[in-house]
Parts: sequence; structure tokens; C-alpha cells
Amino acid sequence: MILIEDRRSLAAHVATAHGGGARLRLACQVAGIDERTLQRWKAHAGLTEGDGRPQAARPTPSHALSEQERMRVLEVANEPRFCAVPPARIVPMLADEGIYLASESSFARVMRAQGQTAHRGRAKAAHAVRPPTTHIATAVRQVWCWDMTYLPAVVMGRWFHLYLILDLYSRKIVGWEVHASDHSDHAIHLVRRTALAEGIAALTVKPVLHGDNGSTLKATTVLAMLNWLGVKPSYSRPRVSDDNAYAEALFRTAKYRPEFPANGFADLEAARTWAAGFVHWYNVEHRHSGIQYVSPAQRHEGQDQDILAARHALYTKARALKPARWSGKTRNWSPTGPVTLNPERDSVIRDYSDHKPIQQLAA
Repeated sequence: MILIEDRRSLAAHVATAHGGGARLRLACQVAGIDERTLQRWKAHAGLTEGDGRPQAARPTPSHALSEQERMRVLEVANEPRFCAVPPARIVPMLADEGIYLASESSFARVMRAQGQTAHRGRAKAAHAVRPPTTHIATAVRQVWCWDMTYLPAVVMGRWFHLYLILDLYSRKIVGWEVHASDHSDHAIHLVRRTALAEGIAALTVKPVLHGDNGSTLKATTVLAMLNWLGVKPSYSRPRVSDDNAYAEALFRTAKYRPEFPANGFADLEAARTWAAGFVHWYNVEHRHSGIQYVSPAQRHEGQDQDILAARHALYTKARALKPARWSGKTRNWSPTGPVTLNPERDSVIRDYSDHKPIQQLAA
């Protein structure tokens, strides 16, 4: 690969020799290039724009990160609190502290140069799927998702049962319990306690509670409690395993946390202690990629708009300081709008925004 400055220098020397009477082929041979190479440079802007191939060597841009800035980026990326966090979450978390070092792509480039771009955390990369129509949430306390998952004990064949209720709009865990057995009484207690904590008695329109087709969640006593609370039950379609994707994704996040014991929990108290720590981390500390990297608690309390506005102001200031580093507009920090339980067309979301009932859009 020949830099553009060297191309221009070689072309000038060949032109001088050729103008003095030398054969073009021999002049190119002395310069160390082929005659066809010189013709290609002239025909395809090779002397003005340089080598267009991705692997071509190029001079370092004047607005590139300095060595001190690169070292600072690496130092921050390797802090203990960021050891399992990708650049897409590191940059927003720093922005919330009023710090802007570099963009997500710059973080990734610096880390790639140091061989630190391996997938962070225990989870594998996600694979996108597209299920059909279902519920839409435009605010908190409109759609809840709930499910139960198994937590392994140190004794093989023994399990603890983690019940979770998730607010679809904010992604906040609004209710959770861990029990030694799977029973409908536990589900009844959880939904009643969650309804009290979220104050749904004062709501004109009660939330929809979506779950899978498990026998515990469809028990007659559970349905009676939901009816008494005014909560509308919703269930996944038969033989469709990903109709409750948000709850399943939450369980996946939980079980791939570094604190999750790979060999199981010693007893019920240990499982409850871990669950309490995970719920606090997820609600308060976790920057969720689906809601513009704010925490679920911040979105649940309506703080996300101010936080995202502050990030936009910080990015605008950073762009004004060094505009050469920005090829276009700053990152879009607009708050996330309506949330669908499964991906849906924009036209359906617009129709729902015109005050259509939830049941008309339910699967």
C-alpha cells in the first residue's frame, strides 16, 4: 500500500523523467511501480483521494485521539465497574457523570487495537427474531410481564423458584419473590403485593398482565385474584415459545451475571439474597440498551427525558469543541417511545396512539 503523498511524489518524478525523453515504462521501472499502476492512479483519482481499499495505509487524521487520550480510554474501559460492560454502555454511563472521552466507535477501535474486543460477560450474542402482533405500552403500569424460572441448588435435582413481574414500558422489575416450591399461592401473593406497591387501585385503566401458559400462572385461584384486582390476564399463543420475550430475556440476563453461582445456591436464603442484589442492580445500576441506556428505575420515575437531554447537551458541546471528529449529527438521545410486547409495524403503533383499546391489539 502506497500513501497518497508517496504516490504524488512518484508520479511527479516519472512525469519529469518522461518529459525529459525517457520511456514511460523504464521511468516507472526505476521508480519501482508498474506502468499500469500509474495509469490506474490517474484514471481512478488515485492521486487525489488515495487508495480506496479498506486495508490501505493512510496518514493519521489531525483530529484523531492522541496517545494520552487513547490511554485514558483504555484506563476507563478497564476499570472494575466496566470490566463486563461494552462501549455502548460505558459512554452513556460516563455521559451521566458529565464526562465525554470519545464515541462508542472510538472506544471500540482503541480496545480492538489492544485485543480487548472479545464479547464482555458470560452471555452469547443475541439473535434477532420477529414475532407478530401483541400488546403496546405507552406509559408505565399499562402492560406487565411475569414468569417463573428455576434457580439451581448445590444439591443436584433440587431447585428454587424465582417469580418476577416486569413493567414492559420501563423494563423495571416491579415485583419478585423466591420460593422453595412452585405453587399458585406464591403467584397470588406476588401479584397482590405488586399491585399494592404500584398503586394500581387508583388507576382508571388497570394493567394487562402477560405470561406464558404455565399451570401456575393460569390457576383458577390466580385468575380470581387478577379479576378482583381488575388486572387483565394475557397469555402466550400455544406452541409459541417467544411470546413472552421480555421476561425470558430478563432471566437470561440474570443467569449470565458474574455473581450468579455456577454451582447453585446453598439454600433458599442464599437464593433470595442473590435475587435482591440482582433486582437492585437491574433496576438502579443497569443501563438498558432498549431504553436509550438509562436505568429502568429512571425511566419508571420519568427521569429519562432530563437525563437524555443532558446527554444531548454534552454531545453537542463535545462536537463544538472538536467538530472534525464528527462526520454527521450527534447521537440520537431521543427518549424511547411506545413499547410493543413483540415487534410491530409503525402503522399499528400509530393507530394505538389514537386511544384504541389494548384488547383490540392483543394476540
